[in-house]
This record gives sequence, structure tokens and C-alpha cells, in this order.
Amino acid sequence: MTIPLPVFRLLLAVAAGLVLTGLPTPSRAQNIVVMVNGDPITDFDIDQRSKLDQLTTQKTPARQEVINELIEDKIKMKEGKKYGVDPGVADINQSYEGMAQRMRITPDQLTKSLETKGVRPETLKARMKSEMVWTSLVRGRYKEKLMVGERDVAQAVQAQTGDKLQIEGTEYKMQPIVLIVPKGSSPAFLETRHKEAETYRSRVGSCEEANSLFRSTPNATIRDTVTKTTADLPEGLRKVLDDTPIGHLTAPEVTKSGIEMVVLCSRKPTMIDTPKKREVREKMYQEKYEKTQKAYLEELRKAAMIEYRNR
Repeated sequence: MTIPLPVFRLLLAVAAGLVLTGLPTPSRAQNIVVMVNGDPITDFDIDQRSKLDQLTTQKTPARQEVINELIEDKIKMKEGKKYGVDPGVADINQSYEGMAQRMRITPDQLTKSLETKGVRPETLKARMKSEMVWTSLVRGRYKEKLMVGERDVAQAVQAQTGDKLQIEGTEYKMQPIVLIVPKGSSPAFLETRHKEAETYRSRVGSCEEANSLFRSTPNATIRDTVTKTTADLPEGLRKVLDDTPIGHLTAPEVTKSGIEMVVLCSRKPTMIDTPKKREVREKMYQEKYEKTQKAYLEELRKAAMIEYRNR
């Protein structure tokens, strides 16, 4: 009898796992429990996910709960392939390494830690891949539905705290400029550069002019546009920017880099994004996300072909 290629690959993976970790016997590992859209879930898969769930939650999960997780993973992966969402090995490894870094250990140490608990690293990586695919699908397909309106955020904050969220502020767009002064330069050279800065101030009347001038000026640089609001800036700098005409340069200041100025590209009213506002927005987004992904998954599960074996 010819073994289907996906099952054959699974058997090879199981065999490798037996050599490395002493996990279930081959006959047990090969037992197919559920078929999901033609893709098998084995006792080995269930055993591995059970151990991983127990490791991450410190609770022993019910067998059917684990089976449901694996069924949903299969459904999510199939939907991902339908829309071309399929993270590569490099993406998964990067996510795995990121998890290790957050735990302040190396990827090898994470692997060894998993293996001492009887969990193959591929089990964790498979779950990570499923989560990456699903998050990308939900956010991509339901982007507009997941948007949280500023008016809704303001009303939610006011309902919770009684405070009005619409705090008026100012948004500044600007580009820092540096006239380079080498370390150890004489006071006379520094004074010369300071005078040059004042000359440039009289010549610049817009961000376009500033970019044209300083990108072609030797020993000078203009950096990318920076956007800040009232909440981000100290009072002294806010006053300087409020007193500077749009398109003009602020007064030169001596710093470690040389003579620095800022060209103010725009200044307009805005609503300040307070910590409370961010907290409420994130909570509202998460609630929308959970509701949307649950409905999406239920729809896909109803359409899936799920066949239990040997129940």
C-alpha cells in the first residue's frame, strides 16, 4: 500500500522525534485520530500539543480541547494557503528566536528546555506559524471592520472616567539640521559655523528650500521628517516652535554634533493621544478582533470536512 506523501513526511518526523526525545512508540504515533480536510491529526500530535499546553498554562488540558485546537490550526493553515499567507522557515525561526530573547535565553536553550519536558521545538513552531497566519488573515481581510473610531474612544473614556478626551494640542512636523563641527575645533571655527547658520536662516523659507540647500552643502546634513505633538515636547521647545514661522529655521544651538537647527515644515491643531486614550483604543480593538476572528473561525469550521477515527 502506498502511503500518502503528507503522512509519509509525518512518519519521518515522528521517527526523528523518537530518536531525539524518546516520545511515543511508532505504532501509537501513527494512529490517526482525526482527518481535517484530508490532513491527519495523530495521537502523537495530540500528545505533543497536550504537553505544550500544560507547559504554557500549568494546567492539564482535556483531550478533546487539545483536539479542537489542532483541528482549528489545520483549518487556519488551509485558509492561509487559499489567500497566499504562508510564513517561511526564516519567519518562523525569527519568531522562535524572539521568544527565546524575551525569555532571556538562547534559541538552543529554549529547545533544550522544551525537550526536557518531552516537547519537540517543531510543535511550538507549528503553533506559532498557525497564530501568525491567522492574525495576518483576520487583520488583512477585516481591516475596515476592526477600525476603532476616535469618537467611540472619546465616548468610552468619558463613560469610564467622566473626563473629556478631546484635549486640544499641536502637531509639529520638522527636520533637524546639523552643521558639522569636528571634535577639537577652535572657538574661532565654531564662531564661523555659527555665523554660517545665521546666514542660512535668512535664506530658507520652506522645507523644500532647506532640503535642496543642505543636501548639497558640504559638512552639513538634514535628517528625515520628525512628527511630534504637544505631549511629546518640553514646554521650552514648544514655545520655540510656536514662535517659528512655518518653513523657517529655529535659532542655532551648539551640541556635540555641531551647530543644530530645526526647519519647521508644518504646525497644526490635533487631539493629544493620552495614555488613557491608547489603553481604551487597544481594548476596543482587541474586543473587535476577538469577536471577528471567532465568527470567521466558526464559519470555516462549519465548511470543513472533519472525520473522526477510532473514537
